[in-house]
Amino acid sequence: MTAPYPVSILDLATIHPGEPIAVSLRESTELAVVADELGFHRLWFAEHHNMETIASSATSVLLAHIGAHTKNIRLGSGGIMLPNHAPLLIAEQFGTLHELYGDRIDLGLGRAPGTDQKTLMALRRTNQSAERFPSDVLELQSYLKGESRIPGINAYPGSGTNVPLVILGSSHFGAQLAAQLGLTYSFASHFSPQMLESAAAMYRTEFTPSDELATPYFIAAANVIVADTEEHAQAMWERAKRERIRTMLGRGRNLTENDVEQLVHSAAGQQILQMLEMTAVGTPEQVRDWLDTFAERIHADELIITNMADSLQDRKHALQLLSDYLIQR
Repeated sequence: MTAPYPVSILDLATIHPGEPIAVSLRESTELAVVADELGFHRLWFAEHHNMETIASSATSVLLAHIGAHTKNIRLGSGGIMLPNHAPLLIAEQFGTLHELYGDRIDLGLGRAPGTDQKTLMALRRTNQSAERFPSDVLELQSYLKGESRIPGINAYPGSGTNVPLVILGSSHFGAQLAAQLGLTYSFASHFSPQMLESAAAMYRTEFTPSDELATPYFIAAANVIVADTEEHAQAMWERAKRERIRTMLGRGRNLTENDVEQLVHSAAGQQILQMLEMTAVGTPEQVRDWLDTFAERIHADELIITNMADSLQDRKHALQLLSDYLIQR
């Protein structure tokens, strides 16, 4: 018996302290191979910039590499931050991926810059770039359909590939846009859970069928820390929370363990921990029950998880445990 919903993975290509970036990319590749062999549905990478702990900034380049090492798992972006790019360039990049790996490619699109204001300037973008997001999505879609909205301009590769688009978000804006365009909607509840239920309900209520999608399709994200014992999972969870606080509040500073301990109990630290509310922690049975309840509560058609286990070996083992208890149960 399989889970009543497909299970996918969002890999943040995490760079651990003191570790070369090449190690992070090798580990992501190894994990992709394992996920592919175990039967996970999708594997997505996210675009971030100027973040020393994330190695997936050149998202389409990384996807091309992962595609060469996998066979069946769907690959995509979770997501490409479209305001950072010209739609034609993204159509060409993902059109190229489609020509290399066929119908395995997804194109998740976000409206946020995926970085801070200073880096936004380095990307030659402004806050106003996000205001074009709906029209940019339509322009990108037209290139992929081979029905360009700009006479004489086409995406080669890209034209006619019909790479499926997914709208990403953590608010009502993304839910409404995905519903209006008749596209799949993926909610970033793994770090921004506040509007999850209302956005999911709005998306389903306002959904308009399209050539791409006849009925709503809602993906929800959750963090997962799973191990053979509850004690091991809880220990990793404690380390993960402290590392998240260190990453988000310690940019540009070398925080000691005492500094982190103080931040854990600060207002800013507690706010960060609230962002991790949608996290399943425990044994495979406990995590399965948590995910089942979560998916049923919000009527999710699919779950996409971030694997927050510690070491590469722990993360590989977590995928095996999740496969045994979710995909192959």
